[in-house]
This record gives sequence, C-alpha cells and structure tokens, in this order.
Amino acid sequence: MFRSATPALMLALLAAGCTVIPEAPRPAAVRPVPAPASYAYRLAAPAPAPSARACLADLGVRRAAFTPLPDQYYGAGCATINSVRIAALSGDDGSFGLTNMGPVTCDMADRFAGWARFGVDRAARQVLGSALVRIETMGSYNCRNVAGTDRRSAHAQANAIDVSGFVLADGRRITVLGNWTQGSPAERQFLHLVQTSACKRFGTVLGPEYNPAHRNHFHVEASGNAFCR
Repeated sequence: MFRSATPALMLALLAAGCTVIPEAPRPAAVRPVPAPASYAYRLAAPAPAPSARACLADLGVRRAAFTPLPDQYYGAGCATINSVRIAALSGDDGSFGLTNMGPVTCDMADRFAGWARFGVDRAARQVLGSALVRIETMGSYNCRNVAGTDRRSAHAQANAIDVSGFVLADGRRITVLGNWTQGSPAERQFLHLVQTSACKRFGTVLGPEYNPAHRNHFHVEASGNAFCR
C-alpha cells in the first residue's frame, strides 16, 4: 500500500493491520574506473622511428610514387618491416613505371630510386639515345632461402629486388637474358654500366656472370658489403 513512511507512521499503520513495504535502498552511484596509463598506448599504432620518417621523406624528395605499408611478421624468418610499395619513379625528365613490385624496405626503395634515375635512366639516354619508361622486375619480397642453402634470402626481408629488363621511350626492350651477351655493342655497354652503377649503391649485386641462376636478371639488395659479381 505504501512504499515509504516515517517510523511513527509505520507503527500506526502496523497497529491498524496494514502491510508496510519499506523503501528500497537507492543504488550507490557507479564511478567510472580510470583506464590504466598504458591503455591509450596499446590502442594507438606506434609512431614510425625517426630513421623511418627520414627515409619516407627522402622518397618524397625523389618524387617517387609509393605507399607506406604496415609491418608484417610472417614467421620462419620472413617479414616486411618499414616497407613501402613503389609504383613509379622519377628521372631527370619524366617518370617511369615498375612491374611485379611487391613490398620492399624503405631503405631499399630509396637506393633503388637513386639508381633508377642516375644509373639507369641517364645511361639509357647517353648510350642508347632514348629515355627510360619502365623497369621490369621479377619481384621483391619472397619468403625463400638462398638457392641451394638453408639460409634466408634478402628477399625474405623485402630487402632485395630482381631486375630483368628495361623498356625505352623509343619502344626498345633491353633484357638481361637477351642482351647481356647477344645484344648490340651499345646494348651490352648499357647493361654493364647499369650493373656497375648498381654496385656503387647496393651492398650486394649479382648478375649473369655470377652463376647460371642469375643469367636473366640483376639481383640487387641493400645488405652486404660491396659484393658485386
């Protein structure tokens, strides 16, 4: 009948035979529990290291068309860390595309961009009389071992690119397989200049004279200590 009453009124009601329902206690105020200090850090993506930011800035200065990629760990010694996907690079006058490119470390991309402009495009103009429009590759990242060994390749860390050929503005296509020994004198000179230039920018460069596995491409990687064959 009643849900609240003073003590005196309750006694009177009980004496009169009425049932009294005491007032339900009010729930205590719920206070929010503060989040631990590390909560926001766990939710936020880690900021790129200063060296990574500097590398991305260098690629921008080189007018490369690229997309930064999230770090990926695939296990078994394979990962793509501080990597980008490059779609096009710039020469002295105009840009040129790339084929079959997967993730590649930013450092490797930066070296590759410099080599493409100063070592490939300029050599094509000076020796072959035509600008570069495309670099053909056989890929970059690949979770694999060095052939014939149980050691992981630099490709497994997105730190190497296999270059197979070059397409010029006049329509010519110069390939390592077809022109290293059988091309015209100018085409052979161009390919040798390209490899020599690569040896000045990359830690390891392997070409057709290294072994039969490289008869159709230049393997260029950032790691190594001036190993050029």
